[in-house]
Amino acid sequence: MPTLRRVTRLSLKNILVPTDFSVASRAALPFATTLAATYGSTILVAHSIAPEPHRQVVADPLSAEDDRRWQDASRKLLEFAQDPLLSNVPSRTSLNCGDLATVIPALVDEQHVDLIVLGTHGRRGVSKMILGSSAESIYRTATCPVLTVGPASPKPDDWKLRRILCPVDSTKNSEPALLYALSLAEENEAEFIVLEAVPLVPWQHRSSVERTTRCTLERLIPEDAKDWCMPQYVVRWEHPAEAILNEAREREVDLIVMSVRRSRAASWSAHLPWPVASEVVSRAPCPVITVRV
Repeated sequence: MPTLRRVTRLSLKNILVPTDFSVASRAALPFATTLAATYGSTILVAHSIAPEPHRQVVADPLSAEDDRRWQDASRKLLEFAQDPLLSNVPSRTSLNCGDLATVIPALVDEQHVDLIVLGTHGRRGVSKMILGSSAESIYRTATCPVLTVGPASPKPDDWKLRRILCPVDSTKNSEPALLYALSLAEENEAEFIVLEAVPLVPWQHRSSVERTTRCTLERLIPEDAKDWCMPQYVVRWEHPAEAILNEAREREVDLIVMSVRRSRAASWSAHLPWPVASEVVSRAPCPVITVRV
């Protein structure tokens, strides 16, 4: 992979916070407001009422039952939007009816959303296969980066970006995630850690593999970034998810920024328990930003 192009400052004019009114979605709000205060963003709090299974067309006239659902959701959305955290940043709400896979991309496009911030229950294994993951459906289909707050993330009272971890795979396109992470690091004067996991390397070959990998990682950083950034290059021998999680815990990082591949069948991939991004998001000790490639 060639050296990255010049790092530019992020513009986060509009941050979308989808909510289902759960504890998990409310836990994401402080992270969204912190970023909004830093970047002068407007927050859009959105909820979508899932269509009933028997309804073929969402645009049909609302029945009395549907009208009650709309009124109930409208009340809950208003209560959510009255959270004191939102009193210090510009915000507005959006109530919709439809599938998340349709509603979220439409909001991103219509409202010019630069970042989605959402909470997740962090379901794994069998429960994830049964229940699925709305968070994964969103971050694998969204056209903008997604910050996901999992159940292991710390209390956000004093969340600052002091240390950012960016795992890469030098054989694939990691440029969007690296540029995003570098811009965040520059804006927040944060430590920057670049990680590559190289599993299944016999111990007698690790020294030479580490030297080669570190040289490759060093070439990824733009020359202009080296004026202010002293990146730390790390090579680990675990499988990718474990390498990322272990490094994040050992370094006490505040944010992980990683690439995620676009899903061609998001509804199905949301039920698979083994993708690296899914494992990291559900277990990370800090929020995770996924940048789709």
